[in-house]
Amino acid sequence: MEKELIINSTPTEVEIALLENSKLIELHHQKTNTNFTVGDVFLGKIRRTMPGLNAAFVDIGHKKDAFLHYTDLGPKLRSLIKYTNGSVAGSINTHLLDNFKLEPEIIKTGKIDQVLNRRQQLLVQVLKEPIGTKGPRLSCELTIPGRFMVLTPFSDVIAVSKKIANPEERKRLKRLIESIRPKNFGIIVRTAAEGKKVADLHEELQGMLSKWEDIHRQLRNGKAPIKLLSELDKASSIMRDILNDDFNKIVVNDKQLYTNVRNFLASIAPEKVDIVSLHKSRKPIFEAYGITRQIKSSFGKTATMPSGAYLVIESTEAMHVIDVNSGHKMSSNDQEEAVLAVNLEAAEEIARQLRLRDIGGIIIIDFIDMRNREHKHRLVKAMQQFMKKDRAQHTILPLSKFGLMQITRQRVRPEIQINTAEVCPTCNGTGKINASILLTDDIERDLTFLLQSDPNAKIKLKVHPYLESFLKKGFPSTRMKWSAKFYKWINIEPDPDFHVNQYKFFDQNDEEIRLN
Repeated sequence: MEKELIINSTPTEVEIALLENSKLIELHHQKTNTNFTVGDVFLGKIRRTMPGLNAAFVDIGHKKDAFLHYTDLGPKLRSLIKYTNGSVAGSINTHLLDNFKLEPEIIKTGKIDQVLNRRQQLLVQVLKEPIGTKGPRLSCELTIPGRFMVLTPFSDVIAVSKKIANPEERKRLKRLIESIRPKNFGIIVRTAAEGKKVADLHEELQGMLSKWEDIHRQLRNGKAPIKLLSELDKASSIMRDILNDDFNKIVVNDKQLYTNVRNFLASIAPEKVDIVSLHKSRKPIFEAYGITRQIKSSFGKTATMPSGAYLVIESTEAMHVIDVNSGHKMSSNDQEEAVLAVNLEAAEEIARQLRLRDIGGIIIIDFIDMRNREHKHRLVKAMQQFMKKDRAQHTILPLSKFGLMQITRQRVRPEIQINTAEVCPTCNGTGKINASILLTDDIERDLTFLLQSDPNAKIKLKVHPYLESFLKKGFPSTRMKWSAKFYKWINIEPDPDFHVNQYKFFDQNDEEIRLN
């Protein structure tokens, strides 16, 4: 499978598209002025505790106080508070925890006001970005992620990703980690660590420990709210999390970002540096790789599949509902097999849509009814297989007696919503346009004005492909008539992004000639 990462950088945001076999799978947006990213570590201050919610509201510098629930405090909360206070006061003068005495764990069924106080300073990490009217959600179980491992302070646990199935490899990794793990630091081994040498793991561990050292250094005399550790920019964090041997191309359209991506790859995967290239064409990068077209066809209320079947996707505050429709092209030779084929195609597209739109929470899918129990089982298995590539945590339940499938999917960011409907650029929503028969007269009138202003001008006319065909067709064509009238050959170029009645003039430097 070919995987490509296409990065479009603009002055206000960075857009990242993940393609698998040229098909758009994930789309990420990051505004360049954003201050809150999942994974950022802050020194926050408790604003107030809410015993009724068993939660606290924390000031981390956002316009809305962040939400910290008791279940997100983690069992090592007392150790975290002790370390925070000691580092701020200067009594703890090292980031290492070799001589740090861990405090007793808090109980799972405790109350928030028993462990936290108003105005207390606390190390916290962003668990979810602000969504809708809600502020960020926080956790006190700090993690420092790398490509191969995740470092967890105040813990002694070594966990290996379940996706590493080979028992011998799991044992090998556990032995390696145990030999290099610093005291009172836990480590989660990621799938990418499979087959890696101890030198690679040790080098990354030192990098993560240096980040923990930065947090400790900034804590000294620190005053909340303050950001202590910033997660990587979106492009780098995506590469860190998903980069593997399947990737064969990363294309960037900005020189500075191109340099940053190459430098980042050189630090985590030097052998992959050469797959990064700079997009130099004048054609927009998303258009050159067919991403713009896929965005237009994939977002919106309805998503159509190659067979003619389509999905209707509706979202509410509580859940998302997806309805599968066969369309009018379903073969009726073998009704049950045809229904299964449509449902399997829909399952694959739904798995893609969940990743693409980053839909989270509760998802209800109304598949086309099937009576065959074996077909129902195959559909559930297929959905589980299609969702395997999804990095978000999810749970898939079997079909209910009404033929509904329930899925829960982790939500850490707002759902991506792109409105693909456009106000008609020709009529501006009025439903009426000027008489189309007069369009060539309008173009000829503007040509006359331009050539009277500068008889030697080299003019290029850009129009919709339909209009281009009309202007060039027949003998003599409209363009030939213009040539005879103005003693000048007019270059006509098609542009599929133009609406049917739109036209523009360009000079020899390909700069638009504005008539207004």
